[in-house]
Amino acid sequence: DQSGEYECSALNDVAAPDVRKVKITVNYPPYISKAKNTGVSVGQKGILSCEASAVPMAEFQWFKEDTRLATGLGSVRIENKGRISTLTFFNVSEKDYGNYTCVATNKLGNTNASITLYEISPSSAVAGPGAVIDGVNSASRALACLWLSGTLFAHFFIKF
Repeated sequence: DQSGEYECSALNDVAAPDVRKVKITVNYPPYISKAKNTGVSVGQKGILSCEASAVPMAEFQWFKEDTRLATGLGSVRIENKGRISTLTFFNVSEKDYGNYTCVATNKLGNTNASITLYEISPSSAVAGPGAVIDGVNSASRALACLWLSGTLFAHFFIKF
């Protein structure tokens, strides 16, 4: 975060100030700032994403267990655009589920993150994240709160 343009000014009583600007670039090894597990149903499109900050820009590789993945290997595509690398599954099958490793590398070092592609049921995919499905396809939540303060005790239970 200390990269940027700096200005230096030198002055004396003899001449007008001399001002020069210089651009400073701070090189640093990659660090992965975003990597999120993803749930997808069999037969659907699934995308794993990995974002890494680095100067110079990181190069990415994807692995499943000890096997390095490449575009065209099976039904996957790897796309690297700037700081983000995505691993796209066009038609997820049972064998695709599991842990994947995103590796970001530049001349100063490397880092990696483990990302899981996991199975979700088709009904969960339709209801959306965080929904609780019961037998009649409705959602319900319960909230319990407990406050203790000296001798004052209050307990509330709310269901909606």
